[in-house]
Amino acid sequence: MAFLFPEHPMSPATATTDAETEAMIRGSIDEISHIATLPEVTLKIIELVDNPDSTAQDLNKIISHDPALGARILKVVNSAFYGLPGQIGSINRAIVLLGLNAVKNIAIAASLTKLFRGGKICDGFDARELWSHCIATATACRLLAERAKLGKGDEAFLAGLIHDIGIMVEIQARRTDFVEAVNHAVASEGTFRASEIAVLGATHEQFGAALCKTWKFPETFQNVAGFHHEPRLLPEGARALAVLVHIADHLTKTLELGFTLDVEGELDPALVAELNLTQADLDEIATGLPEAIAEAQGVFSGG
Repeated sequence: MAFLFPEHPMSPATATTDAETEAMIRGSIDEISHIATLPEVTLKIIELVDNPDSTAQDLNKIISHDPALGARILKVVNSAFYGLPGQIGSINRAIVLLGLNAVKNIAIAASLTKLFRGGKICDGFDARELWSHCIATATACRLLAERAKLGKGDEAFLAGLIHDIGIMVEIQARRTDFVEAVNHAVASEGTFRASEIAVLGATHEQFGAALCKTWKFPETFQNVAGFHHEPRLLPEGARALAVLVHIADHLTKTLELGFTLDVEGELDPALVAELNLTQADLDEIATGLPEAIAEAQGVFSGG
């Protein structure tokens, strides 16, 4: 069964912001547009797949203009990550087997690796740790989606991969303030999100939702970026993917996988139950998570 989400009338980028804050967020997004963004070919893929008249041939034609991206997509498709029978030698064949939307999600995931490159910028933050956390969360999302029989593991994986993309906005557009927020959160008894608001004027969720909107990501991904810490702020029928990421986020923190300073409090069992999961399910997934993460890192890191 696929994820089905109705239109959410409230934009996650503006649901909890005033005009001044929204303008600040918009300025930060504009600032990074010339620093780092998704490759143009990936943005074209997103636009194409969102067009209901697009065909597999249209998608294949776009990807063929970027051999490096095509090679990365085939690397993913032919990995144990997908477990397809036989070796897939062409993008067109991959599209036929997986569908346009799945290939789009793989293209985005493959393109994101370059945006997360970097190193330690202060004692409390290392970009490599953020990437490790995002890969771990994405892998957990995929396993949780399979266990909950939600379908579309590629969509769940990408949701986990992009959930903290707002932190990259903060680093690129407001690095000094971001460092101050991290240092404040580490030194105080307050939360990272409270420090973000005090220093930056907004949280990484707000920055992330705005960036996803700029990149024309589906509203479901805007909601994940904007509400993964508080999925109950979304309507019940529109929050399954955000709840999935929220659970995965807590699972990776429990296992101390990468940067998790922003993950607050304890996981509410009621949210786990919303996806028809149990604590036993989480325990079993946690046991197999390190091996699955190693596979995902081998597929999505580098290149």
